[in-house]
Amino acid sequence: MSTTAQTISKTINPSINTVSGVAAIKTKMKATWMTGDYDTFSRYMEEGAKEILAGWDIKAGNNVLDVGCGSGQTAIPAAQIGANVSGIDIATNLIESARERAALEGVTVRFDEGDAEQIPYDDNTFDTVISMIGAMFAPRPDKVVSEFARVCRSGGTLRMANWTPQSMPGQMFKIVGSYVTPPAGVVPPVLWGDEETVHKRLSDNFSNIKLTRKYYPKWFYPFSATELVNYFREHFGPVKRAFATLNEQGQQSLFSALEQNFENHNIATDGTVEMKGEYLDVYAVRT
Repeated sequence: MSTTAQTISKTINPSINTVSGVAAIKTKMKATWMTGDYDTFSRYMEEGAKEILAGWDIKAGNNVLDVGCGSGQTAIPAAQIGANVSGIDIATNLIESARERAALEGVTVRFDEGDAEQIPYDDNTFDTVISMIGAMFAPRPDKVVSEFARVCRSGGTLRMANWTPQSMPGQMFKIVGSYVTPPAGVVPPVLWGDEETVHKRLSDNFSNIKLTRKYYPKWFYPFSATELVNYFREHFGPVKRAFATLNEQGQQSLFSALEQNFENHNIATDGTVEMKGEYLDVYAVRT
């Protein structure tokens, strides 16, 4: 395990290994992602998501599963390429938004409410399994990998984009976690952005594993870092819920910490925000 992974893992409490504990964690996670308005929030990241998807070389006619599909930001463009796409997400309202958006775009995508740790489809169903900043948030990565392997046919591919621990989102979740304690035992999502950890997780079921650090493309906000904190606070569930749990002093402190984090990763110099967000691009072939 890398030094980064060892440092992060020190906070893990093994109490997640109970049925009731997992159920409680997932209920809380679902409520968190259903808070705010992720459909609106994701719009500033859509062009970048499409560019990443283009690099994943999805083929027309491929059976594709998008895990943690949100409101369809990658599933719908994949369908527009000509792929046969299914998308799952734990948040009911995001699945509803995804269906509405697909109808407006005039494309056919199967969207189902679903859990990355218990994917609601048959074995060997998909040529390609993708997850754009989605499955990394499931609490038990071993279960996620097992499900990826189960539904992906032999010779099929896995493609993921996961925030690294050093990225702006990685640091943001670290900051939020210092104000609002994460559920006991949840493995930090950003370990999906650590090469050694990811290789170890996948190696039993996947081969030809290629892990590349990249920067999220076209991630621009036409307003200041201060306004960006308010934007996250209004639309991004984890941040919105964090503010709601704090008193006024705590909210002011969290606001300042998030603002500084945004500034630290902002490469714009004109009062707007152009985010430099590092992610780990994952490619692997199902054995």
